[in-house]
Amino acid sequence: MFIDCVHVKIRDGQVANRPVYIVLAVTAEGTRNILGLWAGEGGEGAKYWQQVLTELKNRGLRDVLMLVCDGLKELPAAVNNVWPQTVVQTCIVHFLRNSFCYAGRQDWQEMAKALKPVYTAPTEAAAVERFAEFRKEWGLKYPAAIRLWENAWAEFVPFLSFDMEIRKIICTTNAIESVNARIRKAAMERLRATTSAPLPGV
Repeated sequence: MFIDCVHVKIRDGQVANRPVYIVLAVTAEGTRNILGLWAGEGGEGAKYWQQVLTELKNRGLRDVLMLVCDGLKELPAAVNNVWPQTVVQTCIVHFLRNSFCYAGRQDWQEMAKALKPVYTAPTEAAAVERFAEFRKEWGLKYPAAIRLWENAWAEFVPFLSFDMEIRKIICTTNAIESVNARIRKAAMERLRATTSAPLPGV
């Protein structure tokens, strides 16, 4: 299962940014199904995600083998409250972006090079060794980035136990990004059709 949240402009009395929660399921046979879209309030939150997942369970979704998501704090706990055996995999692309938030822009390229051996390691043991090298090189300058990886290690490593072809699919939320793009486009077209005033940022 792939889950993600996209923020779109929705008119509800007035135009406002609203989070839209999206769930895409992929069966063992490769069939893809969008299980639903939920418009929330405010920003993306793990508590709302737990409500969404609980609704899906009540609709008959008994179990999920693996759930791929962004690095939202407390989301793994929310998932496991609904399906205790589900493996939670953090999207590596989101993980890298979050790492750069703790570093100066001038170091992003070098940090990316230093992190690549970690997430492309052939095994978890090898990833641990590569991360130790990354910590040695960048730990003093960017300790918060190191803590980010240490605190989320359990959600980072599951995909390393799979073959490379499967890794490419489950290490990122890319499978759902095209859905996000279509939702943004549809929301913007609907707003243009219902208002003559120029929209901010358009």
